[in-house]
Amino acid sequence: MWNFFRRLALTFAALVTARAQVTHAPFPKVDNVAAYKVDATWPREKPPGGEWTAAMSSVALAPDGNIWSLNRGAIPIQVYSPDGKLIKAWGQGMFKNPHTIRIDPQGGLWVIDTLAQTVRKFSPEGQVLMTLGTPNEPGEDAKHLNQPNDVAFGPNGDIAVSDGYGNDRVALFDKHGKFLRAWGKMGQAPGEFSQPHSVAFDSRGRIYVADRNNSRIQVFDGQGKLLSQWKNLVTPWYIVINPADEVFVIGSSPMLWSESAGTFLATPPKDQILMKFDTTGRLLQQWAFPKGENGKEKPGDLNWAHGMAIAPDGTLYVADVQGKRVQKFVPAGVR
Repeated sequence: MWNFFRRLALTFAALVTARAQVTHAPFPKVDNVAAYKVDATWPREKPPGGEWTAAMSSVALAPDGNIWSLNRGAIPIQVYSPDGKLIKAWGQGMFKNPHTIRIDPQGGLWVIDTLAQTVRKFSPEGQVLMTLGTPNEPGEDAKHLNQPNDVAFGPNGDIAVSDGYGNDRVALFDKHGKFLRAWGKMGQAPGEFSQPHSVAFDSRGRIYVADRNNSRIQVFDGQGKLLSQWKNLVTPWYIVINPADEVFVIGSSPMLWSESAGTFLATPPKDQILMKFDTTGRLLQQWAFPKGENGKEKPGDLNWAHGMAIAPDGTLYVADVQGKRVQKFVPAGVR
C-alpha cells in the first residue's frame, strides 16, 4: 500500500513539473471591446476672450456635423467643426445660468437657462424664436417652469421638458409651444422623481427620464403613463438616443446618500461611466472614464460629466462641469 501511494505522489509531481515546463504562446493583443480614446488636440482654437475658464455644462451636435458647446464663461455659445476649427461664438450677457443646449431634428437651437426659468429656441445667429416658461418667474403651471434642465423632441413634434431642479416633473408641449400636460412629483415611488435631470424621446415617442437622485431611468408614454424603470445600474446625468434607438446614458455608478457630499446625489460622483442600452433596458455596452481631480484634469479624464453628443460615426463629445471643457473621444476597439 505504501508503494502505491508513493508511486501516485511521484506521478502527480511529474505531471506538475511537465505542466510548468510548457511554454504558453503569447496572447494576441487584439482589442475586443468597444472603447474610446481622447483626441487631445481638439479643439484647435477658441475665440479671443472666450477661453474655457468656467463650467462647461453642455454640448450638442448639429445636422451639419458642427459641435455646439455651452459654458458659463464670457462667451457661452461656441461652435466648432469636427476637426476643431472655431466656426462662431455668441451669447455674451444673454443667460443667467446656461445649463443645456439641444438641437432639434430640424436644426433648431434650444438653450435651457435654469435661473431665467426658461427653455428658449434660437436661430443660429441668436434670435429668440420661441420661449417656454415665463422669464424670471418660477412656478408650476402651464405657463411657468421652475429651474428646468433639459428638453427633448418627439417624432410628432412634441416638446418634453425635464422641469427638474424646482418642480420634479416632466412638462409636455406641442410643436407650437402650447402646454399639453405635466406629470411627476417629488418622491421615490414609480412615476415620482427626485431631480429629473435629462429627458429624451425614442422613435416611437416614448420618453426616457434621468431620475438622477433616485439612480434610475424611468420610461413613459406620451400621456405620462409609466412603462418601465431601470434601477441600480447608473446614477444618470444625461441621456442621448440615436436614430437606431440606442439609449446612451452618461453619469456615475449608483451611490448611497451617505457617500455623497453635495446637495444632490453623486456630487461629486465617485466615477464616470457611459452605458448604452436598448429600449428594453438591456445593457449593450459600458465604458468607464478616469475620474479627474479638480484643477488637475488630464486629457481623457472626466470630472462631473454633464452632457454629451454622439456623431453618426460614433465619435463622442463630452462636456464636464468641473473640467471646464468639451472633449472629443474617437471610437476604438470593436464597434
